[in-house]
Amino acid sequence: MSLLRRSWLLGGLIALVVLALGFSAWRAVVAKRQQQQALQAQQQAPAAVLQAGAADWTTLQVRTLPLQVPVSGSLSAVDSALIKSRVAGALQDFTLREGDSVRKGQVIARIDATDSEARYRQARLQADAAQAQEAIQLRQHQNNQALVDRQFISPTALATSEASLQAARANTAAARAAADAARKTLDDTVLRSPIDGQIARRFAQDGERVNVEAQVAEVVNLSALELQAPLPPQDSLRVQVGQTALLTVEGASTPVTARVVRISPSAQSGSRAVPVFLRVQPVAGLQLRSGLFVQGLIATGTVQTLALPLDAVRNDQPQPYIQTVVNGAVAHQTVQLGAQALPEGTDSTALWVAVQGASAGSAVLRGSMGPLPVGTRVQLLQQGAAGAPIAPGTPGAPAAASAPAAAPSTATTAPAR
Repeated sequence: MSLLRRSWLLGGLIALVVLALGFSAWRAVVAKRQQQQALQAQQQAPAAVLQAGAADWTTLQVRTLPLQVPVSGSLSAVDSALIKSRVAGALQDFTLREGDSVRKGQVIARIDATDSEARYRQARLQADAAQAQEAIQLRQHQNNQALVDRQFISPTALATSEASLQAARANTAAARAAADAARKTLDDTVLRSPIDGQIARRFAQDGERVNVEAQVAEVVNLSALELQAPLPPQDSLRVQVGQTALLTVEGASTPVTARVVRISPSAQSGSRAVPVFLRVQPVAGLQLRSGLFVQGLIATGTVQTLALPLDAVRNDQPQPYIQTVVNGAVAHQTVQLGAQALPEGTDSTALWVAVQGASAGSAVLRGSMGPLPVGTRVQLLQQGAAGAPIAPGTPGAPAAASAPAAAPSTATTAPAR
């Protein structure tokens, strides 16, 4: 009886296992069938179409871009003077401070002239004594001349008196030269400004003893400022005297203009940079000062090239690319980038960039559309008519893909002014 019961239990367990396996297989078949039906329904459903507004796309076309060379550096005064002491002594009457205005020839300080005045008086007295000796020798020579004419003395005595007169005249000239040198030393005790301007720095204090060639003060004239900018060799070849630049001064919202006035004839050793000098034009209401940092761009000409707004170029792949719309679908086109600038004839402040590797007339999505997978359906709305799709065959309409054409590039150089 127990053996029969065990057989029934074993048979029941086997039946349950078979039923469980069959149920699992049936559920798998049903799930796969439902998945296939959903996939078929999804494939049969129309794909979603994105709409690109007039501001979300542009047409790749030839534009005029200005060629520009970046520059940066510190402003410096065209006219500046470093006032030094030419004689040694104690500094006196040096009351001017930084920022005080001075005129050309104005006395800014003096050096104790006690010794210089004494030497000048001594030299002047020696010159007077030499002058008196010359007068004595002249009278003696004239008397000897009369005696020779009467044959009272020999011609040899007359020659001796003439030589003495010449020596006296030489001593007088030497004494006068020494007096002039002493006078010059006395004049050097007065320090004057050689230019109009302002005191920029003081190197000594009133009452301090200074030596010869010691720096006392620096005077700068802020009416004319210039920028010395070192340019790379490849950029220096495009810069010419007379070209203009637009500069931004650190801390100022108003831009200033400048003009290239000089270009160094030789490059700097080591860096091979070529110094270029730009004269800054004054701006009403903006007081520029020496030492301020500025940066900007020199306009060197224009170029005709295929160009796009910079935000239309994407960089989320190893190579820059643009998203074009071909037959209503997104396509990715790798491009090579060129110069960046503001296109002429527009009021936009957005930068445009020259591109190569795409065809002129292609419809290109701008950055506002974001990255889209290849094949995404896009409907371009007619520019100027919101909500109206662009008609095939009109300018800017998406066309069939064609071989990339090299961007035409015609550069012109701004003439020197």
